[in-house]
Amino acid sequence: MKSKSFIHEDFLLNNAAARRLYHEYAEGEPIIDYHCHLPPADVAANRRFNNLFEIWLEGDHYKWRAMRSNGVPERLCTGDAPPKEKFLAWARTVPHTLRNPLYHWTHLELKRYFGVDVLLNEQTADAVWEQANARLAAPDLCAHGILQKFQVQMVGTTDDPADDLAHHQAIAKSGLPTRVLPTFRPDKALNVHLPEAWNAWVQALEKTAGMNIKKLADLLEALKKRHDFFHALGGRLSDHGLERCFADFPTDSEAAQIFDRARSGKAATLAEREKFASHIMLQVGRWNAEKGWTMQLHVGARRNNNTRLFKALGPDTGFDSIGDFPQVDALARFLDRLDQENALPRTIFYNLNPADNYAFATMLGNFQDGSVPGKIQMGSGWWFLDQKEAMEWQLNALSNLGLLSRFIGMLTDSRSFMSYPRHEYFRRVLCNLLGCDMESGELPDDFELVGGMVRNICYSNARNYLGLAGSGRV
Repeated sequence: MKSKSFIHEDFLLNNAAARRLYHEYAEGEPIIDYHCHLPPADVAANRRFNNLFEIWLEGDHYKWRAMRSNGVPERLCTGDAPPKEKFLAWARTVPHTLRNPLYHWTHLELKRYFGVDVLLNEQTADAVWEQANARLAAPDLCAHGILQKFQVQMVGTTDDPADDLAHHQAIAKSGLPTRVLPTFRPDKALNVHLPEAWNAWVQALEKTAGMNIKKLADLLEALKKRHDFFHALGGRLSDHGLERCFADFPTDSEAAQIFDRARSGKAATLAEREKFASHIMLQVGRWNAEKGWTMQLHVGARRNNNTRLFKALGPDTGFDSIGDFPQVDALARFLDRLDQENALPRTIFYNLNPADNYAFATMLGNFQDGSVPGKIQMGSGWWFLDQKEAMEWQLNALSNLGLLSRFIGMLTDSRSFMSYPRHEYFRRVLCNLLGCDMESGELPDDFELVGGMVRNICYSNARNYLGLAGSGRV
């Protein structure tokens, strides 16, 4: 008798109610991937991947961290080793990732993209490599094909205001059914404590905005012009990667003086940077509210911890971790300042430290104003928390202290075209959690009620919240 595949139709679904919720209410829903880091250039070019390394390992710092922990040298992670050697090093690592979410993701992705239904290890690696590479020639595994294969109706990329968005303009003209929209990410505008890099970014913004930036009013005008341009191309979200919120609001004069010193090459102190960043974030919040946008706050990452390897390899290479920053006071002050001005936009905050889950979940209710269901959102588990256990922590905190029924669901937050099974993974976790409650009698045995909530969390809530409900299924 043939043994059951590891990734089978009821993977992670531990009872009859969970299985029914998933297969009848979640599985067939389209995807709105409202926050990710897919390269717009790859979408514009309809990139075709030459081998499994390119599509799967090329920029995956999750895998690099695991490989380093397994004693794999850097040459086989980010170095100059040939693609297949890097893949084989990953294959040798996979058996050591048992109980790490990478083990689930690895086999879910191999099956959904390539039909590979064996456990990846040193013995199966060559056959997996050949089978996957052969499948990559198929039309459904180019960039556009993948988006259609997984029913991705909307993608929100992450874009700097200094980006000319030429790739987005090309995508809009390509006929791709998936809507690929830019997200306004002005993090570099805040870095007056790093004047050399900041001034180089200001010069790039000058070129893109078509104007000189000599004083703070010029910087704000340039950012506003870019915000308007993002809007014209369909952008409806901003995104901000912060250790914590900034909420030490300066006078206009104080902010201008900090700008002037940084523009002349003098580094802002940490206190001055706090004031300047608060000033910029306040402006972006106001612009978002004016246009009906959503503001996303990603808080809590402690980045670039390994100085030696940061200098050698740069950012986003696997040397970041959960930070232990005080979050609640500044977040409250920031939201309250915008709210006092009637300028608080729809806001999603993503928490990276699970110790703060309940504090964040209670913050939601302080600023709901009855204008939009779920106006202030506790975002899905992200980065180190986008796995089964931490997803359940987030879902439980939101359920206990807010309205799970208004949650706008999962996103990939990924640079990889191989990450769309993350949505499936989340949906299975969600359905199993709710199915267990139904089986125990903690939720009613009413599949239209509970299943309807599942459908909304998987798709409809995001569609309605982001104002995407006017064209077809989206």
